[in-house]
Amino acid sequence: MQSTQIERREQPDYLDRLLNEHEAAEFLSYTTRALQNWRVRGGGPNYIKVSARSIRYRRRDLIAWVEERTYSNSSQAASA
Repeated sequence: MQSTQIERREQPDYLDRLLNEHEAAEFLSYTTRALQNWRVRGGGPNYIKVSARSIRYRRRDLIAWVEERTYSNSSQAASA
């Protein structure tokens, strides 16, 4: 199964493919409700508003959002 994931990551559109809200939540291991709250309150990953009822996320933006929150120790997090 890991080789399948590696193969998918090598596909040209892996980072730019648009994910729906459920796929994005699963990718981040959060709930769709958390994504909805972040869209209203701010602080969540960038998203694309296709229409009033259609929200999409690029995997590239989800990864960047996680990377912005990655720390090597607790004193780094306190200064951020």
